Amino acid sequence: MPQIYDDIIMTEVKPLFVVHLHRARRLHFDLRLEHRGVLASWAVPKEPSTVPGEKRLALQTEDHPLEYGGFEGTIPEGEYGAGTVTIWDQGTYEPIVWSHDKIEVLFHGTRLKGRYVLVRFKRAGEKEWLMFKVKG
Repeated sequence: MPQIYDDIIMTEVKPLFVVHLHRARRLHFDLRLEHRGVLASWAVPKEPSTVPGEKRLALQTEDHPLEYGGFEGTIPEGEYGAGTVTIWDQGTYEPIVWSHDKIEVLFHGTRLKGRYVLVRFKRAGEKEWLMFKVKG
């Protein structure tokens, strides 16, 4: 399987991922992928699907520090992201493709397992992506 990376230095250690269930103003899921020393992050309004081909909108948000990956707790009212945060899934992943418009990974989590793709949803805007599981 070909591997395409934009300036990534690979090591033997698989990068981490976490999906937070975020009960904020609106319930959503925060997908976070360890990448280049931070957690690249997307807000996913609906639960990430385990059904191949079933698409979910994923809104790219600001990167978070790696330490945030293990966070569970309550963000106080009046602060950005106020609400309760719990870990919905976590594990490691293998990057297959990581480019400006497409990210393809192999998840090794409890709920998310197998190949997933994030592709930029250009018609919707710069920060909008589609996330889906790949068959096979």
